Amino acid sequence: MTSLPPAVIPDTSLAVVLVSNGPGELATWVRPIAESLHRSILMRPRAASSPIDLRLVLVPCPNATGQEADAARRWIQFEQITPANQFWNLLFFPRRYGPWPRQGVVVFLGGDQFWSVLLSGRLGYRHLTYAEWVARWPRWNDCIAAMSPKVRDQLPRRFRDRCTVVGDLMADLSSLARAEAPLPQGDWVALLPGSKRAKLCVGVPFLLEAADQLARLRPGCRFLLPVAPTTSVKELESFMSSSNPIAAAYRSAIAMVRPAELDQPWRRLITRAGTVIYLQEDHPAHGPLSQCDLALTTVGANTAELGALGLPMIVIVPTQHLAVMQAWDGWIGLLARLPGLRWCIGVLLSAWRLRRHGFLAWPNISAGRMVVPERVGSISPQDIAHEASAWLESPERLRGLREDLRSLRGQPGAVSALVRQVRRLLPKALGAF
Repeated sequence: MTSLPPAVIPDTSLAVVLVSNGPGELATWVRPIAESLHRSILMRPRAASSPIDLRLVLVPCPNATGQEADAARRWIQFEQITPANQFWNLLFFPRRYGPWPRQGVVVFLGGDQFWSVLLSGRLGYRHLTYAEWVARWPRWNDCIAAMSPKVRDQLPRRFRDRCTVVGDLMADLSSLARAEAPLPQGDWVALLPGSKRAKLCVGVPFLLEAADQLARLRPGCRFLLPVAPTTSVKELESFMSSSNPIAAAYRSAIAMVRPAELDQPWRRLITRAGTVIYLQEDHPAHGPLSQCDLALTTVGANTAELGALGLPMIVIVPTQHLAVMQAWDGWIGLLARLPGLRWCIGVLLSAWRLRRHGFLAWPNISAGRMVVPERVGSISPQDIAHEASAWLESPERLRGLREDLRSLRGQPGAVSALVRQVRRLLPKALGAF
């Protein structure tokens, strides 16, 4: 790894580069950190006269959707955003992406930790890794911000002085959640079908039919569907059409999508059965989500997000659709996408992982026990509707589950603690920022 040749920008300028991968990490790690950096250090693009600019580099990841860069641009947080499909070009030819300051800090916030090691080495920048479970490359880190003492204890002794326990970034979500207005009274159920196509093609028809079934059992129930920034309402509609063969296995259908009105700030999806589902298209949806009573969700990073908000959930993996449930992580996900063998390998690997992996929801993985229910198998929307109705009929059980979820995340403050570590790595001459 070689350092970047002398930059065109004067030595008094700096860059803070956030490295991340998928939609979950962007929403729960990158955005809160970016907002806190802007508040505490005053960087471009928000502070036009600042000598420090904030950049985002997305790295290759089998679980990314390809829409992460577009989603991040809407936040107006970054001086420059590099999409994942340009990462290798950036690594080999950084000057093609404009001049880079000679000094800076690369902050790992998702993906493979080695990509940020490569980038910091190539740019000659200092390097900080946020380690949720393990810090894999301590030798090439100037600082490791750990979620828990367990991360530090796993490090070789000679590297432990580089590690600071900052806490769980997810714990800050509940304190950062701000609803514009309280939700109308009633039982509110959030529907989270996923953000990736492999999950949406199952999650959308399954959860819409579950909502229809639950609305029959509890006519006063209200539904909120946060639209992931990497998808759209139009795409959600497509998953209920003939272009999605799985939709034919379910009775529910979309009758119309109504526009927002003065007394209805959200667009509304109306099913053919008359169920009204409110579409939350502003991202992140933490404020409204935190006010819901229950969530019906697929597996993935969204279970960590819901857990951080203290929102009780039922996690759903309908194995009758294993052929398309290929949104797994790492090398398993890569194998499941091989052309020609995709269907066979997808089924075999998904069945193996469901049998061997143990817990699938992040609150359960973190606790090492069943905190939130996971429903894995040939389940039906009717099964889930009846279970959801039973939970809604027991507010005390829901309150107990909320308390369990909040206790898993610990105290807020990790975002501020990590930003302090970033400031510590900035050159002393610019320490006033």
